[in-house]
Amino acid sequence: MRNGPQHLRSSNLPGFALLTTSLRHQVHRESRINKVRIIGGSHRRRLIEFPDAEGLRPTPDRVRETLFNWLGQTLDGRRCLDLFAGSGALGFEAASRGAAEVIMVERNRSVYRNLQENIKKLGFANVALYGEDGLEFAKQQNKPFDVVFLDPPFQSDYLPKLLSILVDKLEEDGVVYVESGTPFEPDAAWRVIKQARAGAVFYQLLRYGQA
Repeated sequence: MRNGPQHLRSSNLPGFALLTTSLRHQVHRESRINKVRIIGGSHRRRLIEFPDAEGLRPTPDRVRETLFNWLGQTLDGRRCLDLFAGSGALGFEAASRGAAEVIMVERNRSVYRNLQENIKKLGFANVALYGEDGLEFAKQQNKPFDVVFLDPPFQSDYLPKLLSILVDKLEEDGVVYVESGTPFEPDAAWRVIKQARAGAVFYQLLRYGQA
């Protein structure tokens, strides 16, 4: 008979199996790569890969298709700003459809690095990426944009603040795309050109000033 403490197998310890399963699921979530497809232009059908991140939800295909129908399918020669780039679905779609310049802004470091990899993989020479807060970046811009994409975290209060900043950041016929999780009513100075809903996503195209 052996004296002293008995050596127990870790798999027999209470709760060990549950802990192991929990850790395995956590690692899976952190390492999982999601994919979205560019739906039009020079890079049609090319895949964009992006990691799981809090608040990151790419604009659905159906919504992007409607948006770029509103914008006229091609964005030849236009200057675009994607202030909360996330997966890059909107910015890369604009770049694929002929935009002269697309500026993406993303402050989450892992998501930012992923965007860098996608820019290199897809070979977009017309895309520039900045790792900053979208609100602060917008304040610093002096050169006007033709199209601005606003898809901030749904729980944020960024939209009213951003629209007030963007008043003098747009070309004369510039437009702002807004995506939100609840109906959003812009200031009376903004005109709603188009609007729609797809499930829990509310989206609209705005232009500053009256018709």
